[in-house]
Amino acid sequence: MRLPSRRSFLQSGSLALAWASSNALSGFRSLEGFSDARPLEEFGYEDVTLASELHENQLNNTHSVLMNLSEDSMLKPLRQMAGQPAPGDDLGGWYHYDPDFDYRKGDTGFAPGCPFGQWVSALARAYAIRPDPAVREKVIRLNRLYAQTISGDFYEKSRFPAYCYDKFLLGLIDSHRLVGDPDALAILDHTTDVALPHLPKTAIEHGVSWRPGTDESYTWDESYTISENLFLASERGAGPRYKQLAIQYLDDLFYTPLAEGRNNLAGRHAYSHVNSLCSAVEAYLAADDKKLLRAAKNGFEMLLDQSFATGAWGPEETLCAPDSDDLAASLEKTHHSFETPCGSYAHFKLTRYLLRVTRDSRYGDSMERVMYNTILGAKPLLPDGSTFYYADYNSDAKKYYKPTHWPCCSGTMPQVAADYRINTYFRDRGGVYVNLYIPSTLRWIQEGARFSLQQTSAYPLDSSVEFQVRAAQSKNFTLHFRIPAWADAPTLLVNGKRTTAAVAPGNFASISRVWKNGDRVELDLPMRTRLEPIDKRHPNTVAMLSGPLVLFGINGTSQAATRSQLLAARRTSPAQWQTSTSNGSLLLLPFFTIADESYSTYFKVTG
Repeated sequence: MRLPSRRSFLQSGSLALAWASSNALSGFRSLEGFSDARPLEEFGYEDVTLASELHENQLNNTHSVLMNLSEDSMLKPLRQMAGQPAPGDDLGGWYHYDPDFDYRKGDTGFAPGCPFGQWVSALARAYAIRPDPAVREKVIRLNRLYAQTISGDFYEKSRFPAYCYDKFLLGLIDSHRLVGDPDALAILDHTTDVALPHLPKTAIEHGVSWRPGTDESYTWDESYTISENLFLASERGAGPRYKQLAIQYLDDLFYTPLAEGRNNLAGRHAYSHVNSLCSAVEAYLAADDKKLLRAAKNGFEMLLDQSFATGAWGPEETLCAPDSDDLAASLEKTHHSFETPCGSYAHFKLTRYLLRVTRDSRYGDSMERVMYNTILGAKPLLPDGSTFYYADYNSDAKKYYKPTHWPCCSGTMPQVAADYRINTYFRDRGGVYVNLYIPSTLRWIQEGARFSLQQTSAYPLDSSVEFQVRAAQSKNFTLHFRIPAWADAPTLLVNGKRTTAAVAPGNFASISRVWKNGDRVELDLPMRTRLEPIDKRHPNTVAMLSGPLVLFGINGTSQAATRSQLLAARRTSPAQWQTSTSNGSLLLLPFFTIADESYSTYFKVTG
């Protein structure tokens, strides 16, 4: 969601922030050979159990915050905007309702009620992971209380009617699908009936006025993103009306140039337009629109060409134009490098869609890079609404909370924490695809027989990953293992013997056999330290990586070094590297181990 401070963004229609990256993730295979294949299927939230403390802590943290929020406080701005009595404490921050709000004077009151639907969605996903009657009761109770607030007044008073409708829609879909709320779809229909007269008739871009008599902040809504969840509503039982609405709100002026290979991303709001690419893939899945699949795929490759080494994108929440110096310049100009929870949520959805459709393993590489180098290092969500919003790649960076509480990222972060499970494994009729290497257990039924696949490792701090098969009876199927493009001479063993399957970086290695109880797979993905320039125009501004991890310099300023000095870094503990430069010793850490230290993402190298 666009911030009030982005006024300068809207006033600069010709803004060109961009570059052409030498990112190692570029070069995705074409759609040929994939467009007629059935997309890979997601597993359910309940099918995957994670055993990673790093991932589980994030779910436990965000879930606890949501479960302990007062329901009256959660409903307060919705009730106020509907002209109803509104008991309970005011949560403040973005969530606060102020009828006299002026975006030029501050952020408090910027988007009242905006994360409500995301919070309901996150609670429903958490219930699917760990069925707790108290969670289900809270979701159903919130939906009933929300239904009493549905009012056209809310949409008239909101700067973001389409944005809020989209989030309400998602919360109700997830309540129907994951919690079994028997009234969720009826509440959704009522929400839609009330909302539609207050929405534009088609997708409206940022900065375009369509509500007479309102100020500039009313042009920052995101109607061009809502098709994805409208398609999902139709697919999940809400009826054909939602598919028709989804098609109505597809932003053809955005998608057509992308489908033709023309980069039109420059100057657009980052998170919402990446989110809009998800709508394009859903249009392909729901309506077989291959043009929009091309748009999403081309748009994603263009996104990679303007990504930091972390996989993140969008300094100051703005997409970049090709062949400029502005990404490198952002290292000195801003501390707002990547809108982390919202951006990672969009990135994970888009890579998940594209991986399912194309079976190209490098979408998994991209997902993995963003996961380990951005969101898993986010500061925890606090009960007062303090939210980690921006990752900072400035030469003198620190982790910090957004000053205004309960922004949009307080809605996406709980959803991200739940979704690690559905990003880790996929399936087709012939078997299972292992996408992410996270300690976990997958349980599924293959041709009528129960199977589990237990994954253990210290990855990405160790190159070895082991899998144990548990089987009720032996069955012939295929296990596919993502081999990252960066892997240096990877190996794959089955029961201690090297497999005959091709184990090539940038592909899935596929093992077809009769799998039986006790079978063991050992995967080794050797990680060599390497340097990646921020773009081809600045080859001496480099980040250091080991496997999927960016190694951040802990020194407070961008430290000069030679390439050989950086590449000579040696691991001094499982999550710590060190090397010597002309300025002294340099400590390097992964993002998820950094607390309050100052750090640098990039180094200026010589030699």
